[in-house]
Amino acid sequence: MLIGLLTAVAASICYGTGSVLQAVGSRKSARREAAAQAAGQVTGRGGPSLQSTAKAAMTWEFVVGTILDFVGFGLGALAARLLPLFLSQTVISANLVITAVLSVKLLGIRLTRAEWTSIGVVCSALVLLASAAGPEGSGHTPIATHWWLLAVSVALMVGGTVVVRFLGASAAILAGLLSGLGFGALGVGVRVLNGVDPFDLGALLTDPALYAILVAGIGGMYLHTVALQIGSVNGATAALVVGETVLPGMIGVWWLGDASRPGFAWLAVTGFVLAVAGAVAVAWFGAPEGDPASAAPPREPAPEPAPEPVRVP
Repeated sequence: MLIGLLTAVAASICYGTGSVLQAVGSRKSARREAAAQAAGQVTGRGGPSLQSTAKAAMTWEFVVGTILDFVGFGLGALAARLLPLFLSQTVISANLVITAVLSVKLLGIRLTRAEWTSIGVVCSALVLLASAAGPEGSGHTPIATHWWLLAVSVALMVGGTVVVRFLGASAAILAGLLSGLGFGALGVGVRVLNGVDPFDLGALLTDPALYAILVAGIGGMYLHTVALQIGSVNGATAALVVGETVLPGMIGVWWLGDASRPGFAWLAVTGFVLAVAGAVAVAWFGAPEGDPASAAPPREPAPEPAPEPVRVP
């Protein structure tokens, strides 16, 4: 249990730091594309085009953030195998705290008292969850359910991308939520993946859950990038937390046999509800930082009028 918790915390730190660096890269790219509308870098509804999203991914901050995300993915996958999903996914989603704190320094965001209170609620809820968590379930499921996981992942990522591009600039929270659902599906896929223990390459490559992991991971990464481009980094991350935590936690309990310690179910439910409520509160109170690309440049002071020449009578 302790190793799993430490792994989940490390994954949370990687994800949180990566999110802020990706946001820095996205905003730097936006500033470089000040003439985006004329150059066709946004869609007709104000959302980022595929080309502008690709340019955002080329900044060094975004690249480093992506590397941290991959490290976090590996650590999160290990945590999902060692802990109940309602605990591992919730601890990993505490990257919201890392994101909020680092955004103060790197993005110049000022957090309100309500946001700090919400973050405190999330941290307290994680302590309750860790105290109440019991052993994880077996994770062994019929292969038909793996096909269902793949179908749902494809529907969420493809359908979600179409809807987000249709809604344009107003889809930041939706994009964050969909990316969270993608990462949640990824966590479920890792948990049920065949051919891992004991290792069997044939079983691994023929398991639909492997391809659900790839679809959900890539789609979730793209939608998270879009959310960072068009909305508040804290709001987008909070929406991601809800998608990444609620459904996978419920699936872990109902489908995979995850459970709390005997007599501590009430504490686990309380911690889970508080964690989700705290994340939603951060999304609700978090004001968008604004689009640096669209912000007008500071006006230079008008030159003082030249003194009139002195006329000699």
